[in-house]
Amino acid sequence: MRTLYCWLILIGIKGTGLAQVPTFLTDVQPIIIRNCTTPCHHTGGVGPFRLLTYDDVAKRGKFIASVTRTRYMPPFPADRQFQHYANERGLSDAEIETIQAWVRGGMKKGETPAAASRPKEAASLAATARQPDLVFRMKPYLVRGDGQEDFRYFHVPMNLTRDIWVEAIEFVPGNRKLVHHSRLMVDSTGTMSAINGIAEADPKLREFQRTPLADEFLYGWVPGNDRVTFPAGAAKRIRASSDLILNIHYAPSAKEETDQSEVRLYLARQPVDRVVRTLSLTENDVTNQPFRLAANTKPVFYMKFGPLPDSIRLLSVMPHMHRLGQSVKAFAITPDGDAINLIQIPAWDYNWQLTYFFRQALTLPKGTVILAEAQYDNTDQNPLNPNRPARTVGYGWNSTDEMMNLVFYYIR
Repeated sequence: MRTLYCWLILIGIKGTGLAQVPTFLTDVQPIIIRNCTTPCHHTGGVGPFRLLTYDDVAKRGKFIASVTRTRYMPPFPADRQFQHYANERGLSDAEIETIQAWVRGGMKKGETPAAASRPKEAASLAATARQPDLVFRMKPYLVRGDGQEDFRYFHVPMNLTRDIWVEAIEFVPGNRKLVHHSRLMVDSTGTMSAINGIAEADPKLREFQRTPLADEFLYGWVPGNDRVTFPAGAAKRIRASSDLILNIHYAPSAKEETDQSEVRLYLARQPVDRVVRTLSLTENDVTNQPFRLAANTKPVFYMKFGPLPDSIRLLSVMPHMHRLGQSVKAFAITPDGDAINLIQIPAWDYNWQLTYFFRQALTLPKGTVILAEAQYDNTDQNPLNPNRPARTVGYGWNSTDEMMNLVFYYIR
C-alpha cells in the first residue's frame, strides 16, 4: 500500500511539473498579442516583422526571450508611476518568466483554448486585423540622391461626397528607410492642388500657407508612433470635398529612391457625440527664450500655455524632440491649484515617440495652465549628438536641429 501511495504521489508531482511548462496558445500568445502584436508587430505596423502566429513567434523565440528579459522590449518610455495610459505596454516579472520558461521548454505550441476564455486577446486581434475603410496614396515621389535632407508637401485628393467621422488614423511610410516624419493636414478649400511636391524652401509655399486649413494636425507620424484610435464616441470629422495635405521630411540619401506613402482611415462604427480636436504647444510657448542650445551645454527649457479659455478633456499627449533631447515632463495646474500629471519621460528615446492615450480623459477646467520642461544635451560627450563637433543649434526640422513640442488630442 505504501508503495502504491508513493507512486501516486510521484505521478502527481510529475503531472504538476508538466502542467507548469508554458505553451504558446495558452500562456505566451496572450502576452504577445497585448504587448507586441497590437501596438507594433502587425501587418503595416512600426515593428520590422509580424508576430501574429505561432510560427512568427517561435522562429524568433530566443531573440524575444532575450529582449524581454532585459526589458528592451516592449518599449514604453513614459513613467507609469507619474501617469497611467490606456495603451501602456510592459511585461511583469511573471510574464517575462513565462516567456523564458516557454523557450527553455522547447517552445511548445499547445492546444487552442476556448475563445470565450480570452475575450481581451480576441478583441485586440480583431482590432489589429481590421481593414481600413479608406486608403489614400500619394503619387510616387523620387527622393534625390544628393545627400541632403528633403522637406516636401503633397496634395492627396480624397474625393469625399459626404462628411466622414474617423475613429482611427494610420500613416504607412512607403520608404521606411527615408521617411523621417510626416504631418497630416486637411484642406477644405479645394485650392491647394498645386502644392503637390513643393519644397519647404520654395518661396511659393508661402502663398499656400496663407490658406486656413480645416485641420492643421490630423495626425503626426514619427519613429515609434503607430495607428491612433480615439475612445468610443469620439472621432475626427472630415468634411465632404476635403483633401489631405502631407508634409513629409526625408532623410538624406546617397542614391535616388522612390516613396509612395499612404494614409489609412478607419470610420466610426457607432454614433459620434464628441469631435476630436488638436492642441499643439510649440517652441513659441517656451518661456525662457530664445530656444537656442549653445554648444557644449545642457540647457533646460520651460513651456507655458494658458490659461485655457474653456474647459476641455484631454484624450492624449505626444511629446516631440530630436536627438539632443534627454527628458521631458508636463503637467497642468487648475485654477484651484491642483496639479494634473500629463507625461514624464525620464530617458528620452528619439526612436520611440508614442501618442499616449490617458486611461480616462483628463478634465482641464477653464483657466487651467499647462506647464512643461525639457532637458537637452548638446555636448561632445552625447553619443547621439548629430553634430561633430557640437555646435549651437536652434529650432528647425532638420535632424541636426532641435524642437520642443507637445501635441494633445482633446474634446470640448
